[in-house]
Amino acid sequence: MPQLTLPQEGQCRCGQVRFRVTAPPLLTMACHCTGCQRMTGGPYSLSAAIPTAGFAVIQGEPVIGGLHGTPEHSFCSHCLSWLFTRVPGLDFFVNIRPTMLDDPAWSVPFIESWTSEKLPWVTTPAAHSYEGFPPVEAFDGLMAEFAARA
Repeated sequence: MPQLTLPQEGQCRCGQVRFRVTAPPLLTMACHCTGCQRMTGGPYSLSAAIPTAGFAVIQGEPVIGGLHGTPEHSFCSHCLSWLFTRVPGLDFFVNIRPTMLDDPAWSVPFIESWTSEKLPWVTTPAAHSYEGFPPVEAFDGLMAEFAARA
């Protein structure tokens, strides 16, 4: 499996918003909830939890979209690409859409969530699956296992 090379930059579809990642992800995930299906137009959203200090918007001004609440989904105001998500109270990471990076080949999902809403024909290579969102107490172990694999 390809490895993430750092730093790496990414952008929305039109290029008006660009961002930079300078730290390795804490986890990679596929979320199968119907909200993510609707926001991506696909069977799940792919994401990577990047430590907050390792993430920066370097061009443009993202706007809040999605449900306009918690979590805060950030989009390009022009092309409306979903770029990243911040979860108030979980300020140690930014959940980016790795397919917006210049090289997303490394972004295989390690966990998958909301499999209770998964389309029946979808499969991922995720090592861990959860019918809902993983319990908060599982994250330390998941992040340690993910780091050991990287």
